[in-house]
Amino acid sequence: MFGINGPEFFLLLIIGVLVIGPQRLPEYTQKLANLVKEVRRMASGAREQIKEEVGIDIDDVDWKKYDPRQYDPRRIIKEALLDDDTKPISSGAPAAVAAVAGAAAVGAADESAPSRPERVVQSLPPGEAAPFDTEAT
Repeated sequence: MFGINGPEFFLLLIIGVLVIGPQRLPEYTQKLANLVKEVRRMASGAREQIKEEVGIDIDDVDWKKYDPRQYDPRRIIKEALLDDDTKPISSGAPAAVAAVAGAAAVGAADESAPSRPERVVQSLPPGEAAPFDTEAT
């Protein structure tokens, strides 16, 4: 508790008894007991308030599920990359995106032959300037 071991705690207790004195020791002991009771009452009140607001019992929560030490970034990225992503493409999407998504959908449908979608490169006609967004810079 607070990095204090047994002998240090005993020494602090003796110093406390000497400083407080035997006359006031029962009074301070009672104050400490009341403080501990008040802290316990506040903790149980906070627990009840959380239970009312959240609607779950804290003891029923599986805290291991929320432990950040269990997450492996490599596994998370691998699962995200291997996820079947079959979101519909909007009609306003560029042709390159639609072609890549179409190839991905074909690849997802045929799982016996794993293949990567072909890379589609759009090039501008000679002499045409590349699109430029003045608000993006």
